Amino acid sequence: MPVTYVIKFDVVPEQRTNFLRLLGAVLDAMRHEPTFHQAVLHRDPASENRFMLYETWESHEEVVNVQIKRPYRDAWHEALPTLLARDRDIEMWQPLC
Repeated sequence: MPVTYVIKFDVVPEQRTNFLRLLGAVLDAMRHEPTFHQAVLHRDPASENRFMLYETWESHEEVVNVQIKRPYRDAWHEALPTLLARDRDIEMWQPLC
């Protein structure tokens, strides 16, 4: 069953460019994955350093067991502690129809 993740990021202001560069590379790579559906990055109109990523995949199990471990995500995951002012807020949603 498809799953959508809504992920919110509060970025350290001095890391905004690096955040967008690293996340952009991950988004570009994952768009070629066969179980990927869509992703849209949003910016909070009230804060240039607050972002929300809406990301849909074919299955949560495949994301956890395969996708999250892809090598193209390594630099992104390693940099997260320095990019973010606080931990990400991650929600998981499933479609009803």
